[in-house]
Amino acid sequence: MPDPSPVSIPPHSRPLSIKAPQGEPWFEVRWYDDSLSRIPNAILRGYCPCAGCQGHGGPVSYQAGHNDELREIEPVGNYALRLVWGDGHGSGLYSFDYLRKLGDLYAQHGEELTRLHPSLPARATASG
Repeated sequence: MPDPSPVSIPPHSRPLSIKAPQGEPWFEVRWYDDSLSRIPNAILRGYCPCAGCQGHGGPVSYQAGHNDELREIEPVGNYALRLVWGDGHGSGLYSFDYLRKLGDLYAQHGEELTRLHPSLPARATASG
């Protein structure tokens, strides 16, 4: 993956490597500050930031019950990833900053995340 521009991506939100082993229920990002975010696919899918899942504007609400088999990961410029799920859904763009924030929240709250934060502020999804 090319080194993202430090102007558009905060240094703490620059991915060094991304792993999503086929058949595993998690997604992992090693960041340039050497921290690691391991996020369950169900969390990523549930907090999908796309307009189809969330509408236009407002908070990003957790939505359970969707197919969380991660099939494809596609880079979008040098600021985000497009994740394609087992049911073909793939319109959500996950900015690196959003992935970092979601990873930090999951590390802090674990399985309680969706109960403690049923929605996230829309600004949490904004890309650099």
